[in-house]
Amino acid sequence: MIPLIIACEVGFWVLLLAGLAARYLLKAKTLSTVLLICVPLVDVVLLAASVIDLRGGGTATIAHGLAAIYIGVSVAFGSQLVRWADQRFAHRFAGGPAPVRPPEHGAAHAAYERRQWLRHLLAYAIAAGVMGLFTLLVGDYERVLPMWGPMGGWGVVVIVDFFISFSYTLAPRKAKS
Repeated sequence: MIPLIIACEVGFWVLLLAGLAARYLLKAKTLSTVLLICVPLVDVVLLAASVIDLRGGGTATIAHGLAAIYIGVSVAFGSQLVRWADQRFAHRFAGGPAPVRPPEHGAAHAAYERRQWLRHLLAYAIAAGVMGLFTLLVGDYERVLPMWGPMGGWGVVVIVDFFISFSYTLAPRKAKS
């Protein structure tokens, strides 16, 4: 399962970069669209492979938990990551405008940090939902317990991220003088 997760991560970047190269270097709009539409299909492949493995009698391991986390992060942050890469690719290779940088201080920065934390929480919730689906598919709590292991550590990270992100609301960063 770990090699599949790595292959999906590599596949995500290969499809994304190929789609952007087709768009900006080859000027092949249709090919670019097809390649970029395939980017989220990587998540579908990983989800399907995990379900097939578990339905086939496989024991849910930490790798299945990592697959669920990968899916959660990809769904929550994927579109933002694609926009980030698109801006940079367009600027570097097609004379597009400079990439938009997130706000660095003041109320706008605080609002940005809160939105990013909400995305982080969404990723966590999606991963937990996928793990819940895996748990239902297996039907045996003992067999899925190892899969849930990473969620505890990640939960601590989400809580720490909350305090950091929302601290900017109470004490906004000041502009450098």
